[in-house]
Amino acid sequence: MLQRAHLLQDQLTAWRRTIHMHPELSFQEVNTAALVAQALADLGLRVQTGVGETGVVGYLGQGPPTVALRADMDALPIQELNEVPYASRVPGVMHACGHDAHVAILLGAATLLAESPPPRGQVRFLFQPSEEGVGEDGKSGAVRMLEDGALQGVDAIFGLHVHPDKPAGMVGVISGPAFAATNAFRLTVRGHGGHGAYPHRTVDPIVLSAQVITAIQTIVARRLRPLDSGVVTVGTIHGGTKGNIIPEEVTMSGTIRSFRPEVRKLLCAELERACGVAKALGGDFELHIVEGYPPTINDADMADLVRRVAADLLGAEQVYTPDPEMGAEDFSFFLEQVPGCYFRLGTGGSERSMYGLHNPHFDIDERALPVGAAIMAAIAQSYLRQD
Repeated sequence: MLQRAHLLQDQLTAWRRTIHMHPELSFQEVNTAALVAQALADLGLRVQTGVGETGVVGYLGQGPPTVALRADMDALPIQELNEVPYASRVPGVMHACGHDAHVAILLGAATLLAESPPPRGQVRFLFQPSEEGVGEDGKSGAVRMLEDGALQGVDAIFGLHVHPDKPAGMVGVISGPAFAATNAFRLTVRGHGGHGAYPHRTVDPIVLSAQVITAIQTIVARRLRPLDSGVVTVGTIHGGTKGNIIPEEVTMSGTIRSFRPEVRKLLCAELERACGVAKALGGDFELHIVEGYPPTINDADMADLVRRVAADLLGAEQVYTPDPEMGAEDFSFFLEQVPGCYFRLGTGGSERSMYGLHNPHFDIDERALPVGAAIMAAIAQSYLRQD
């Protein structure tokens, strides 16, 4: 399988670079979806478009059993700074999270499986929109694909994410929690504005905000059990219009990350308590917490299957166990429905691929593309054989 995948290097690179040059934001992946649909149709697969708004589903074989392989398609609102022939041609939009590679890899896996003996069951290829964001209804691409029945009849699901911290071709697999749950928050701290020369006649919301932020920073340090993991980050703060004017209010936004439901609940409650400092000092606050993605929790048996496949293809020395990360993934919604595994594929190791995710210089070592395609295809074959 790996040898066959290496023969696809030029095609995989071409797919990836075409998508990279023409990135599309969440729920706008029209051209990417058209490329995917045409490639799947050329392979002889049954193709369904418009799934989850702009998603594509390809069907190979007949289930049950049915195994699903997933790739996300959306880009990020980042201005690319790479000086390469395939740099983004869309101002302010870039594939800085490797979703272009994910799509190319899954198309490669579809190619390998379409050219193999028919599977004993069905392989379903999910090309998902909008992993990086949500629509006006607060739903991500995974949720919308679920609502459109993309996972109906599926017995297991697998996906991967590029990982620039490891050399091209290494595979990271973890059982249990792999990525965190998210909550977003918006906070308004209110005081009483006035002239900056007469602070005693005001309740300064900037000073209140400073105290609130200090209290927020004690949540993980002093309210969370040391053996648990959590993050509360204030990412934006806005207040005031002029240096000699004390404003009426200050607004903030941030993120809460956790792995366990009870920790998630605790962090939200403690954030509310920390904001109460504003009231204690004569001001007021308004806090809105919005629940985001659940934690991404890999099934132990499915993780073992990925480890075995990767070790067989690449050698056991190329397979490692990563630490759980506080990043989040809406693949978690799929894993709440069926067992599966979301693993990491090394794409670093070269000068061009030294930058991290969501960086304007992000790029990958494209030698990882056939490795990813081979592993995804082999996982599907292995699952259907063992079922």
